[in-house]
Amino acid sequence: MTRPQVSAVMLAYGAEPYLVDAARAVLASTDVEIELIVVDNGCTGDGIDVVKGFPGVRVVRPETNTGYAGGCRVGAAEATGEWLAFVNSDAIVAPDALAKVVAVAGEPGVGAAMASIRLAENPELINTSGNPLHFIGLSWAGGNGEPASAHAVRTTVPSLSGCCFVIARQLWQELDGFPAEYFAYHEDTELSLRLWQRGLRPQYVPDAVVVHHYEFSRNSLKVYLVERNRLLSLLTAYEGRTLALLAPMLLLSEAAMLAAALLGGWSKEKVRGWRWLWTNRAWVRARRRRLQAERTVPDGVIAAMMTAKVDPSNVEAPPGMGIFNVIAAGYWALVRPLLRRA
Repeated sequence: MTRPQVSAVMLAYGAEPYLVDAARAVLASTDVEIELIVVDNGCTGDGIDVVKGFPGVRVVRPETNTGYAGGCRVGAAEATGEWLAFVNSDAIVAPDALAKVVAVAGEPGVGAAMASIRLAENPELINTSGNPLHFIGLSWAGGNGEPASAHAVRTTVPSLSGCCFVIARQLWQELDGFPAEYFAYHEDTELSLRLWQRGLRPQYVPDAVVVHHYEFSRNSLKVYLVERNRLLSLLTAYEGRTLALLAPMLLLSEAAMLAAALLGGWSKEKVRGWRWLWTNRAWVRARRRRLQAERTVPDGVIAAMMTAKVDPSNVEAPPGMGIFNVIAAGYWALVRPLLRRA
């Protein structure tokens, strides 16, 4: 049988201490024909010069830093393989990981699949086995810090992790991939929502192991993009009826987020996100028209997979989160049946 042709896309920015190891691991993948496209978004380390010399590697350098979303678009546009694999530059794939994820992604009704992402400091622990999706749009690394043995069963996931996932190049092209406007963060969540809204079921593949040198960080640009893009995906991907039903809780959530921003010193970033959405409202409307036109199933399908509890293990909960979770759970218990009936 012909081995699957896989184009792996990897982004490089900044020092990138694991880039060479990550590239070598991808190129050592078994049971697939592999090409690696490295998008140099401004790599300052020596690794980019090293990987340029590897057989099977092409390095593309955009004129400016295109972020994760834009960089993935750039890399995917250069791909020739039937399958696209997006692999972080600090993630080390096992030799058989990509072949296993490709096999699952190719099953009818799946659309895309992700690997079992493990913590590099202890590969027996999960970094993410699929990202939970809160109905207000929040998403985080699911299962982070939990034993991999507790995540040993293949499952359907609400949201893929952008750390390592595979999608057919044809499907990526039909969806037009990640929107460049997102720049970074939450683009994997939006893509997952769009797969669900096409009647597909993204999968977690437990025996496709990827070791991730994961470091959670927070800076002003990140909190701005995370909050802006969360709202952007809600406003464009959710049906109008869903937004109407969720409106009271979404307004309460925004008030809670603003309070957290004031306490945490990132209120300027929160307001900046609102300003971007307003300034770019014409693009937001156009994006919404596109996403609503391409859907084939209602939000009630994904509602069954959503959660009403915010409980990421890698982030300290702000004051009042317990009360918020109680209110959200009660509201979701009322609204979810209405969505599912629709």
